[in-house]
Amino acid sequence: MIIKILISYLMGYLTISIEGYYIERFINMCRNKKIIIWHLKRKNEIQLEFRINVNDFKQICRIARKTKCKIKIKNKRGMPFIIHRYKKRKIFFIFLLLLLISILLSSHFVWNVEIQEENGQQLENIAQDIENAGLKIGKLKNQIDTKEIINQIRLQRQDIAWMGIELKGTNAIVKIVKADQKPDIIDEDEYCSIIADKVGIITKINAQTGTANVKVGDTVNKGETLINGWMEGKYTGIRYVHAKGDIEAKVWHTKYINIPYNTTEKRETGNIENKYTIKFNNFKINLHKGVSKFKIYDTIETENKMKLFSDFYLPISIIKITNKEIEEEQKTYEPEEAKNIGIQQLQQELDEEIENKESIVGKNINTYDKGDSIDIYVTYEVLENVGTNEKIVF
Repeated sequence: MIIKILISYLMGYLTISIEGYYIERFINMCRNKKIIIWHLKRKNEIQLEFRINVNDFKQICRIARKTKCKIKIKNKRGMPFIIHRYKKRKIFFIFLLLLLISILLSSHFVWNVEIQEENGQQLENIAQDIENAGLKIGKLKNQIDTKEIINQIRLQRQDIAWMGIELKGTNAIVKIVKADQKPDIIDEDEYCSIIADKVGIITKINAQTGTANVKVGDTVNKGETLINGWMEGKYTGIRYVHAKGDIEAKVWHTKYINIPYNTTEKRETGNIENKYTIKFNNFKINLHKGVSKFKIYDTIETENKMKLFSDFYLPISIIKITNKEIEEEQKTYEPEEAKNIGIQQLQQELDEEIENKESIVGKNINTYDKGDSIDIYVTYEVLENVGTNEKIVF
């Protein structure tokens, strides 16, 4: 039944309205003649509406005369009627043919490169590296060697643990797993010292293995040896070891800002204007005038690529250009007001930077009036582990 109805859609169908006192007899006779009726709806006691195949219309008319029912054609649908409607419009069919050919040809190219990074992690310049490796928009799919592209990118980048490329339709899906940045691990049986990786003042040192090279209160610079990877005994002499120990130091985190007393602040007024551009691969057609009606504004561009299916992109996209009007306001701060604004901003940045708030042991604030502005320095004193292993090279 369903297959026959689908064929009727292709061959053409009619929506019929029938009115009479013997419509039940009319329906029974249609069934006896094996005439397919669907979308049957009763309007009232003497009126029905339904759909039939075009080829069954003559039989319907004969049955209607026998049952003394009045019929009326309400709609004509299907391919035969569409072809009949446009048979004299050659330009339309030529355009349709060219469109179908264009879609068929475009299916052999890549028109979108979708990069999927695990957990939303962003890798710097990865899109440019993928393009340089040979996966770019507008390239024939049979000319894309996915294995070669993957190998080339893996060789030049150390921040990728795994990479895969899948070509689906006209879409190239690049899946990337970022490599964890782990410090070099030195085996327990290798000789190493512990050096400072930050500048600070030693507050605690406990050499479990090796010889301490500094003491509490010493100021150390980055790269300075804290625990030597050797031990000296009265009878054994010098023997090299894998240095171990806990080293804590007071380090400094400093932020700086300059706040002018007279400045221009910008804020959005809420007024926006949208403009559109059609892009055919690299060719653009502007659908707007080039000049914005706003004097000062910020611009945001969003590009939506057209596609027929989920992974069948076309070389056509619509670019939406949104201009947001900006209003400038002259602002004058008193020295104390500017100072408080700067201190609050810098402290907020430092609080976000330092995860362990309990390790903060001191705060220093220094300000310098420059006449037309103020320089502000905020420093946090933090207790941190400053030791890292360094292999001993003979």
